[in-house]
Amino acid sequence: MSEEFVKRLRQEVVDPLKSRFVGRDEVIDLIALALVAGEHLFLHGPPGTAKSALIRQFATSVHGHYFEYMLTRFSEPNEIFGPIDLVRLREGTVATVTSGMLPEAEFVFLDELFNANSAILNNLLTVLNERVYRRGIETHRLPMLSLFSASNHLPEDEALQALFDRFLLRCHVGPLRREAMPQLLTAGWALEQAKVAETSLSAGNLRELSRRVYAVDLTQVSPSYAEVVFKIRDLGIAYSDRRAVKVMKLLAASALLCGREQATASDLWVLRYVWDREEQIDSLTALINGILEQHQEDLQKHPLAALPQQVDGEEIARQLDALDQELKDGKPTLTVLARLRERATELADKSAWIKDQAGRKHLLQRTSQLLERLG
Repeated sequence: MSEEFVKRLRQEVVDPLKSRFVGRDEVIDLIALALVAGEHLFLHGPPGTAKSALIRQFATSVHGHYFEYMLTRFSEPNEIFGPIDLVRLREGTVATVTSGMLPEAEFVFLDELFNANSAILNNLLTVLNERVYRRGIETHRLPMLSLFSASNHLPEDEALQALFDRFLLRCHVGPLRREAMPQLLTAGWALEQAKVAETSLSAGNLRELSRRVYAVDLTQVSPSYAEVVFKIRDLGIAYSDRRAVKVMKLLAASALLCGREQATASDLWVLRYVWDREEQIDSLTALINGILEQHQEDLQKHPLAALPQQVDGEEIARQLDALDQELKDGKPTLTVLARLRERATELADKSAWIKDQAGRKHLLQRTSQLLERLG
């Protein structure tokens, strides 16, 4: 039965969304992983990069209750969890009207989560941890599969770190490359015109898949994972024992989405998304890709377990020289500066995939210096 649900999830939801959202395959795969694992996903990136639209379209492609809200520092708990039932209150009972609110939702999206005040944040910790909402003597058991959030900034306040820690998966979503723009415009216009396709997949089907996660055999991957935990910590990432245990659900979900009942080293790709700060992304990616490279013979790998094509460090250096020379030749216009900045960013991304640590570090320093000069 789980194989049938995985097939329908891929054919009716994942693949159609990938064809409609250009260059966002990674995010779509992570949304599916989060739902099957029953964990939470945080998307980080500038406005206008389709973060909200992706989550909304995915959730509405599946039959289930969806709740979405953008938080501000003035938001009140009633706006999220529902107002007090005044009729019951007159009878001396404190009760909440939860119809259409978060406590009844299976898919939850809270935009700009870190703008929320302490009253909401305290409730959300229980929601994320236990799938429970409490008000007075009331206790609501939540049907929530996953909670998603998006923001263009990461939490700086220490009080927000506990909340951020509940999001096992963190994905940076940046603007699309210049060469993808024609395809983006075509697909974007089609998306504006189209309605959400009807599917046969329900939230109940996804819940059944989530239960199957615990039946996946992790014995083959556990020794490798135990070693990687300490390598991740060596990068300065706050990877607690609690997170290390919970991430095993992601390994199992990856295997399940590939049609396997046993996790393998190829499922360690999920560890690319456990960073705390943006500057950790490149080093964590290099670490995990180095491990995945040793297990390329694994069959039935998840699409995100694939490694990028070999990167030529010398060619990147030559292209950086050309950009540097173009910058020195005169006073470039704002348009030229924007093009140079985009090209330098692309080269920085490619540099992060270089195997040689010294060469990678040198090229990343060069691209960083060039980007500083470009403003």
